[in-house]
Amino acid sequence: MTILELIEAGAQQLTDAGVAFGHGTSNAFDEAAWLVLWQLGLPLDTPLDGPDSKANQPVAPEKQAQIATLFIARITSRKPAAYLTREAWLQGVAFYVDERAIVPRSFIAELLVNGAIDYWLSESTRRVLDLCTGNGSLAVLAAMTYPDVTVDAADISADALAVARINVDKHGLQDRISLLVSDGLANVRGPYDLILCNPPYVNATSMAALPAEYHAEPALALDGNAAGGSDGMDFIRGLLRDAPAHMNEHGVLVLEIGNEREHFEAAFPRLGAIWLETSAGEDQVLLLTRDALLP
Repeated sequence: MTILELIEAGAQQLTDAGVAFGHGTSNAFDEAAWLVLWQLGLPLDTPLDGPDSKANQPVAPEKQAQIATLFIARITSRKPAAYLTREAWLQGVAFYVDERAIVPRSFIAELLVNGAIDYWLSESTRRVLDLCTGNGSLAVLAAMTYPDVTVDAADISADALAVARINVDKHGLQDRISLLVSDGLANVRGPYDLILCNPPYVNATSMAALPAEYHAEPALALDGNAAGGSDGMDFIRGLLRDAPAHMNEHGVLVLEIGNEREHFEAAFPRLGAIWLETSAGEDQVLLLTRDALLP
């Protein structure tokens, strides 16, 4: 079989099995291509059409067997592909990930790389906090994007921070990124010019309906109802209350809330939020100045 035939057959398997996507891919073909190319040790951007296409390259039987085993693991375990490959990509940058941390997929990554938040920053922007850092991907991208900043990457989970340590070391940013165990803002240092946060925000109804792939991730990173609420805003309430004390005068908070804009606006009806355009629209990520957060 050729590479393309293996991808097409794998995509059909994934479709027939009803697996869920959303951890780096959005459809069966892209997920199958990821798994096949990864198992073959080929770059994920290997061309499958055009003059340089590898689509018709034959695959040896032993490699075909390894690919088949990988697809079986994806279907039977319902784990996101990133947990099977131990690799996730964000804005073209490779990150290590395993079950100790959520699979990185934040839209904040887009805004860092495309300069969408630069308007609210300045030459004096030096201190950045990546709160709920998970595997550290946003902290790494922030350090790469802004070479003059230092970043504190904080998370309540020591396990997640162990994964973040792998990524900080992988990208040689040990001198600019510090890892902190912190329950919210409790143990961070500040004051910060920029706070990035992709927190747990999924409401109770949505948590109950999540596909198995999402339940393979740490619930701590998803469930926004840990304090007994149901609208997914429990962590965010504390964050917005406490953030100004940890921000410089002209500091800004960039906050991801996924598909929870309705719940966010119901919980904080008087906040002057600036909604930022991402590839998923204007409902996923918002920006708040320190002044907007003050009582």
